[in-house]
Amino acid sequence: MTSSQTAGPVPPFGAGSFGAGAEFQTGGFQGAGFKDARFPQDDPLGLRAQAAQAMAGSTPEQVMARLELLAHILDTAIVLPGNRRIGLDAIVGLIPVIGDVVTTAISSYIVWEARRLGAPRWLIARMAANVAIDGVVGAVPLVGDLFDAAFKANRRNVVLLRRHLERSGSLKPSVIDVTATRID
Repeated sequence: MTSSQTAGPVPPFGAGSFGAGAEFQTGGFQGAGFKDARFPQDDPLGLRAQAAQAMAGSTPEQVMARLELLAHILDTAIVLPGNRRIGLDAIVGLIPVIGDVVTTAISSYIVWEARRLGAPRWLIARMAANVAIDGVVGAVPLVGDLFDAAFKANRRNVVLLRRHLERSGSLKPSVIDVTATRID
């Protein structure tokens, strides 16, 4: 028997023994066949299907609203005395190593959404560079936390993405440029 042949039904990882009437779809590992062989116990609540439906029906306006809220929470949600704003990025970044890893992962979600919306590679690279700078410099104790509070990479990335989507016509402009003329 070669490595590409099987001796019968093969259970998925974590599955117990096959009971009477249990079947396994063998689709191979190439193409979409492997994805078609999912078992109901892999996603008992159907969360994958719900997430796919929620993301598929999202308009660019809805995605931008989510991303702007996330950027606000991460970068400017808390007002300090003196009218300075910081977000959870600076506060969670106080936790050595783990805090910066967590906030960098959350910031990467904005880049992932930009990719999903069809942003060009140069824009994705620029957004990823903002996240990388924020993550690397933010990892430096104390100085990095001050940098996190001032740099606001998430706000920068959302502004870059909004500007691109408005120029490409995928999103209505948030500000309307108008020239007023006084008539006497």
